[in-house]
Amino acid sequence: MGRYEEFTKFRQDMNAKILAEGPIEIKRFFALDERTYQAGALDAKTKELMGLAASLVLRCDDCISYHIVRALERGATKAEIYETCSVSLIVGGSIVIPHLRRAVAFLDEMLAKAK
Repeated sequence: MGRYEEFTKFRQDMNAKILAEGPIEIKRFFALDERTYQAGALDAKTKELMGLAASLVLRCDDCISYHIVRALERGATKAEIYETCSVSLIVGGSIVIPHLRRAVAFLDEMLAKAK
Protein backbone atom coordinates (compact mmCIF):
# COMPACT_ATOMS: atom_id res chain seq x y z
CA MET A 1 0.00 0.00 0.00
CA GLY A 2 1.36 3.42 -0.97
CA ARG A 3 1.38 6.51 1.20
CA TYR A 4 -1.81 7.82 -0.41
CA GLU A 5 -3.75 4.61 0.21
CA GLU A 6 -2.45 4.32 3.77
CA PHE A 7 -3.24 7.98 4.50
CA THR A 8 -6.72 7.75 2.98
CA LYS A 9 -7.68 4.51 4.72
CA PHE A 10 -6.49 5.70 8.14
CA ARG A 11 -8.20 9.07 7.71
CA GLN A 12 -11.50 7.52 6.63
CA ASP A 13 -11.46 4.88 9.38
CA MET A 14 -10.64 7.35 12.14
CA ASN A 15 -13.06 10.00 10.89
CA ALA A 16 -15.85 7.42 10.86
CA LYS A 17 -15.01 6.38 14.43
CA ILE A 18 -14.72 9.96 15.66
CA LEU A 19 -18.01 11.00 14.04
CA ALA A 20 -19.80 7.89 15.36
CA GLU A 21 -18.58 8.24 18.93
CA GLY A 22 -17.70 11.92 19.35
CA PRO A 23 -19.81 14.65 20.86
CA ILE A 24 -21.79 17.19 18.86
CA GLU A 25 -18.99 19.77 19.11
CA ILE A 26 -16.63 17.51 17.14
CA LYS A 27 -19.31 16.80 14.53
CA ARG A 28 -20.00 20.51 14.15
CA PHE A 29 -16.31 21.29 13.75
CA PHE A 30 -15.96 18.63 11.04
CA ALA A 31 -19.01 20.06 9.25
CA LEU A 32 -17.66 23.60 9.51
CA ASP A 33 -14.33 22.45 8.08
CA GLU A 34 -16.12 20.83 5.11
CA ARG A 35 -18.21 23.96 4.44
CA THR A 36 -15.24 26.32 4.71
CA TYR A 37 -13.53 24.81 1.66
CA GLN A 38 -16.60 25.04 -0.58
CA ALA A 39 -16.64 27.71 -3.28
CA GLY A 40 -17.79 31.14 -2.19
CA ALA A 41 -16.15 34.49 -2.91
CA LEU A 42 -13.03 32.34 -3.46
CA ASP A 43 -13.15 29.24 -5.62
CA ALA A 44 -12.59 25.84 -3.97
CA LYS A 45 -9.17 25.33 -5.59
CA THR A 46 -7.86 28.61 -4.18
CA LYS A 47 -9.15 27.71 -0.73
CA GLU A 48 -7.38 24.33 -0.87
CA LEU A 49 -4.14 26.03 -1.89
CA MET A 50 -4.59 28.41 1.05
CA GLY A 51 -5.13 25.39 3.29
CA LEU A 52 -1.95 23.86 1.91
CA ALA A 53 0.02 27.03 2.61
CA ALA A 54 -1.24 27.22 6.18
CA SER A 55 -0.58 23.53 6.73
CA LEU A 56 3.00 23.85 5.52
CA VAL A 57 3.62 26.83 7.79
CA LEU A 58 2.01 25.01 10.73
CA ARG A 59 3.99 21.86 9.80
CA CYS A 60 1.09 19.40 9.79
CA ASP A 61 2.00 16.55 7.43
CA ASP A 62 -1.49 15.00 7.48
CA CYS A 63 -3.02 18.37 6.60
CA ILE A 64 -0.43 18.94 3.89
CA SER A 65 -1.26 15.58 2.29
CA TYR A 66 -4.99 16.22 2.56
CA HIS A 67 -4.78 19.64 0.91
CA ILE A 68 -2.55 18.33 -1.89
CA VAL A 69 -5.16 15.66 -2.68
CA ARG A 70 -8.01 18.15 -2.53
CA ALA A 71 -6.17 20.81 -4.56
CA LEU A 72 -5.44 18.27 -7.30
CA GLU A 73 -9.08 17.11 -7.24
CA ARG A 74 -10.08 20.73 -7.79
CA GLY A 75 -7.78 21.17 -10.76
CA ALA A 76 -4.62 22.63 -9.23
CA THR A 77 -1.54 22.16 -11.36
CA LYS A 78 1.91 21.12 -10.22
CA ALA A 79 3.09 24.68 -10.88
CA GLU A 80 0.33 26.14 -8.70
CA ILE A 81 1.18 23.77 -5.87
CA TYR A 82 4.88 24.64 -6.13
CA GLU A 83 4.05 28.37 -6.02
CA THR A 84 1.96 27.75 -2.94
CA CYS A 85 4.94 25.95 -1.42
CA SER A 86 7.14 28.95 -2.24
CA VAL A 87 4.83 31.31 -0.36
CA SER A 88 4.73 28.89 2.56
CA LEU A 89 8.50 28.68 2.71
CA ILE A 90 8.84 32.47 2.76
CA VAL A 91 6.20 32.84 5.47
CA GLY A 92 7.30 29.88 7.59
CA GLY A 93 11.06 29.96 7.07
CA SER A 94 13.54 27.13 6.83
CA ILE A 95 11.73 24.98 9.40
CA VAL A 96 9.17 24.30 6.64
CA ILE A 97 11.80 22.53 4.47
CA PRO A 98 11.41 19.00 5.93
CA HIS A 99 7.64 19.25 5.41
CA LEU A 100 8.20 20.64 1.93
CA ARG A 101 10.26 17.54 1.10
CA ARG A 102 7.47 15.23 2.25
CA ALA A 103 4.91 17.35 0.41
CA VAL A 104 6.85 17.07 -2.85
CA ALA A 105 7.28 13.30 -2.41
CA PHE A 106 3.53 12.98 -1.84
CA LEU A 107 2.75 15.24 -4.80
CA ASP A 108 4.98 13.13 -7.02
CA GLU A 109 3.16 9.99 -5.87
CA MET A 110 -0.20 11.59 -6.61
CA LEU A 111 0.86 12.79 -10.06
CA ALA A 112 2.32 9.37 -10.94
CA LYS A 113 -0.95 7.76 -9.85
CA ALA A 114 -2.90 10.12 -12.12
CA LYS A 115 -0.97 9.06 -15.22
